[in-house]
Amino acid sequence: MVGSDLNGFGVLVTGGGSGIGKACASLLVHSGASVTICGRTEARLQETQEEIAKSYGGDETIQYRICDVTEEEQVKETIAEASLFAVGLNGVVANAGGGGALAPYHLQNIDEFTRVLHLNVLGTMLCIKHSVPYMQKAGGGSFVGMSSIAGHLTHLWFGAYPVAKAGIEAMIQNAADEFGPSNIRFNAVRPGFIATEIMEGIPRESKTYQTYIDNTPLGDVGQSEDVASLVKFLISSDSRWITGQCINIDGGHSLRRGPQFTEFLMGLTKEQILGEGRD
Repeated sequence: MVGSDLNGFGVLVTGGGSGIGKACASLLVHSGASVTICGRTEARLQETQEEIAKSYGGDETIQYRICDVTEEEQVKETIAEASLFAVGLNGVVANAGGGGALAPYHLQNIDEFTRVLHLNVLGTMLCIKHSVPYMQKAGGGSFVGMSSIAGHLTHLWFGAYPVAKAGIEAMIQNAADEFGPSNIRFNAVRPGFIATEIMEGIPRESKTYQTYIDNTPLGDVGQSEDVASLVKFLISSDSRWITGQCINIDGGHSLRRGPQFTEFLMGLTKEQILGEGRD
């Protein structure tokens, strides 16, 4: 049975075609919201839209739009369409993002480093920039940024990704201060290892996977639905007095240390990894 605590809410979920974004969209629709998902891959978006619509009330509950969050005009148009679909915009889940090639900083490729920063930081900023006027018009709203435990816990060799997630957190906190008088709340969530399609690239028998388990007090990995539950809470009025926060959802992983991905640095010697013997 579809819930009702988000009835009348219009919400945009970026990167909503799979993984955490898909789980967020599904739970938000189930809770009564009218949801727009966006991303770059139409086939995936369409499949997700059809699946959620079939489960929770039809095409009037969810729509999709193709959008690259690093392209300002596309973001502007998508947010406008999300507002029209729901007769207003009450929330944004800025989930679109991702990492890049694993390498020590002295071997980082500048183009790849910049791409990751743009995808995460610029993409989130553009969503803030163009959603704020709509949420102001609606009398307030809730913006949820997608960070990571990598934003505050070292993740060796991850290059731009930890930097980008830390940037998102700083931006979220500043936006919370700037737009609090408009009754717009800004928070970020920090997932640990979540069993999504992307994380399937880490073999379950690998040393890397074991470092996640060893450093997680609850001794397991999370599911997309775990993150979606927190996001739904932050979008809803149940969290009306929470803003400017970065909330861990990691099974306690952030109490210990980050994962060890050194085995993924294919073809590099220890000396190359450490930058030894360079002029």
